[in-house]
Amino acid sequence: MTPRLRNALIALVILAALGVGLLLDLSNRGQVWHLFYAITGEETPAAQLIGVLQWSGRWFRAQPQTAPLTPMDHVGEVPFGANVFLEQEVEVAKRERILQMLSDAGFVWLRQEFPWEDIEISGRGDFDDCRNDLNGDGTRDSLDCVSAWAKYDNIVDLAEQYDMRLQVRLSNPPSWTHADPALGTFAPPDDIQDYVNYARTVAQRYAGRITHYQIWNEPNIYPEWGNQDANPEAYTQMLCQTYDALKAVDPEIVVISGALAPTNAMGGADLNDFIFLQRMLDAGAADCFDVLSMQGYGLNSAPSDRRMRPQTVTFARPIYIRDLLVRNGHPEKPIWISEAAWNPVPEPEEVPNIDARYNFGQVSEEQAARYMVEGYARMQREWNWSGVMFYWFFKRPADYEQNQSFYYFRMVEPDFTPLPVYDALRDYITTQTPTLYAGTHQEDHWALTFPAEAQVIQAAGAQFSDAIQTPRADFIAHGTEVTLRWQGNSPITVYRDGRILSTIESGDALVEQNGWMELRVRLGWFAEDHPLQIESAAPFTLDSVTVYDNTVSDILILLGMTVLVIGLIAVGVFSVGQRQA
Repeated sequence: MTPRLRNALIALVILAALGVGLLLDLSNRGQVWHLFYAITGEETPAAQLIGVLQWSGRWFRAQPQTAPLTPMDHVGEVPFGANVFLEQEVEVAKRERILQMLSDAGFVWLRQEFPWEDIEISGRGDFDDCRNDLNGDGTRDSLDCVSAWAKYDNIVDLAEQYDMRLQVRLSNPPSWTHADPALGTFAPPDDIQDYVNYARTVAQRYAGRITHYQIWNEPNIYPEWGNQDANPEAYTQMLCQTYDALKAVDPEIVVISGALAPTNAMGGADLNDFIFLQRMLDAGAADCFDVLSMQGYGLNSAPSDRRMRPQTVTFARPIYIRDLLVRNGHPEKPIWISEAAWNPVPEPEEVPNIDARYNFGQVSEEQAARYMVEGYARMQREWNWSGVMFYWFFKRPADYEQNQSFYYFRMVEPDFTPLPVYDALRDYITTQTPTLYAGTHQEDHWALTFPAEAQVIQAAGAQFSDAIQTPRADFIAHGTEVTLRWQGNSPITVYRDGRILSTIESGDALVEQNGWMELRVRLGWFAEDHPLQIESAAPFTLDSVTVYDNTVSDILILLGMTVLVIGLIAVGVFSVGQRQA
């Protein structure tokens, strides 16, 4: 055997051994399996290997820009929300039980539609509901009328009772708003002002009680814009007129755009969400919403899928939407996820005759539960430009929709029997330790805690007008460095892990502008959880906290220093050897 042949055989044996080892690792969910899962969101060995090849293509194309350190409002809210259909529950006791279960599981936000057709039912300005024969006389007339508001008053009361917050979706117009029934029941009204008036009326009725309103839903896909082509410019007109009306009722109202649905369709009744948003921004929509909304479905891969292929819908799709906002000059605009979930739709032998069975992907009950927990974790750790994410959905009032694939997103059965996703989210949310991850966080972030005497004030030069005046602030930061933006007349002391990290006076800090100081402190070489405490003898004013994660660059610095030291030692040894020689 020639040396060349022998070397070739040795190489083949080594490659075969490596291949067998790789397959054994992937088949038994070893270390490589976990690495590949963290990259591709796939669980089977074949899908992981293909996924890694697809992921490697990211090095040959431009990646999204997210401007992660940009100060943003509305991203410090408690991120846990759920979609509910309280208006469809006839019994008040069932509505209350829904809120009780969600509250017990740690949810804070409810995304609830106030359907226009169920409130201003029969005509312009008519808020009576005369659709049922309540007195049993065989006719439906004025004697059967009740206030259409009663149901929604109860929903608002219950939300307050359980200390939960509402994101109210304003959509679904009544039939009297369309002269042509062929447009479909979901089409926008012939006169946009009718919708504006409806939105204003809702906001006036619940002034000070509801602060977050979503203008329409999925305007870029059928049937949410009716039996007609999607129209970003027309939707922008509706959004802007409604924005002005709601802000006139209360400037503190937060206006949320209609959730964009992920689709690759390039025209007609369905229009790609990237194109739809770009045309919205071109039409001036950025001046007409406080929060951009989109859907966050993962379909067939886990939330760890990082392949970033724009024509493939994954949980990471919001990163592309964020990129569009940044590239169009609006990095200050946050994103909320109106609907997120994975669908454990059953196989045909379990439940036959499900319409469009795999339209929303398919996972197991265990995966649906695990993925949603992982999705919330990834959003909090990596998407500092995002706020609240709403699970789709808690429950339906009955099981008559079992033939629809969307029905299986439910968190509990119609009879309130919990499914694995409810238990998993309850266990996750109720054991959370609020943490500041990389990004710039305002004084109202849910991970910041202050003593009872702290108070929010209007502060000139603050990033979003408000700041908090306090003698102390406590939080956990996951990062390598932290910058505090503050002002005050007394020194502040920063404690890390219970030990003094820094004591500094205003004159010692970097003066940014308008009397605001920036103090940057080092936490460590690697991003870890560090309890921090800031104290001052007299109240100071805190505007924001910026957390940095420089782990990668720090590792490179350490490696460089190590190589340098080894090189210097080698040079020294060589020099000594030369002298001795």
